[in-house]
Amino acid sequence: MLPFQLTIFFMIIYVLESLTIIVQSSLIVAVLGREWLQVRKLMPVDMILISLGISRFCLQWASIQSNFCSYFNLNFVLCNLKITWEFFNILTFWLNSLLAIFYCIKISSFTHPIFLWLRWRILKLVPCLLLGSLMITCVTIIPSAIGYYIHIQLFTVEHLPRNSTETDRLQKIHQYLFQYHKEVSLVVPFILFLVSNILLMASLTKQMQHHTAGHCNPSMKAYYTALRSLAILFIMFASYFLTILISIIGTLFDRSCWLWVWEAFIYALISMHSTLLMLSSPTLKRFLKGKC
Repeated sequence: MLPFQLTIFFMIIYVLESLTIIVQSSLIVAVLGREWLQVRKLMPVDMILISLGISRFCLQWASIQSNFCSYFNLNFVLCNLKITWEFFNILTFWLNSLLAIFYCIKISSFTHPIFLWLRWRILKLVPCLLLGSLMITCVTIIPSAIGYYIHIQLFTVEHLPRNSTETDRLQKIHQYLFQYHKEVSLVVPFILFLVSNILLMASLTKQMQHHTAGHCNPSMKAYYTALRSLAILFIMFASYFLTILISIIGTLFDRSCWLWVWEAFIYALISMHSTLLMLSSPTLKRFLKGKC
């Protein structure tokens, strides 16, 4: 069990990281939103970034409330907060995958007809893809909401006389909806991100073979910028899956002790990724240079 001082330390680190992410997300939305109002037009990548900023802003507030309610055992509001957190978490995963797909299609140099068609259509497809991500998230969250409802029912009848067979059936349904579905809902966007990342790296390797050593051009710089951002995002995805694995074998650990350690670790990566996203957008980069 972690000493009380270490628990408070990691709790403070988590709160500071959360506030940093909230400020970063607010800045992304404010700057890109102002640009949208001024020119009445927004680049497709900025559409994804502003959607990601809104989703991550809501996700972080839900995370703060959910974690503190969980730590102080405020179970009467915890389920609603967890549903909200899971909704924006799944949406954030899909938006991150969409951003990786966009980079892959726009930056890669593949000449396959499918890639050429996507590269020609991707600018017009981005609004539809954003709407599709939202709709997929709404459909995906339904089993989780049912799982949380079953959890409330099990918690309510915990100290009441009950049919053990009925309770076991509810527990099995809850385990399927709450644990297995949670993994599946994140595996699909993770695979899309992983494939996009691999294809982009393959394209970069192919491009490097056609350039002399030491030669650098704007196209190569674009490759490195995108890969740097995607590398941090990959670490975040892998780390988040690690926390899910630990939650599955949670009987081996005291979750209340390690809660703030894992949260501080994960959201440190998210803060780093948000910083890279801000530096990858020309609009945000101009704003930061002007303020600095």
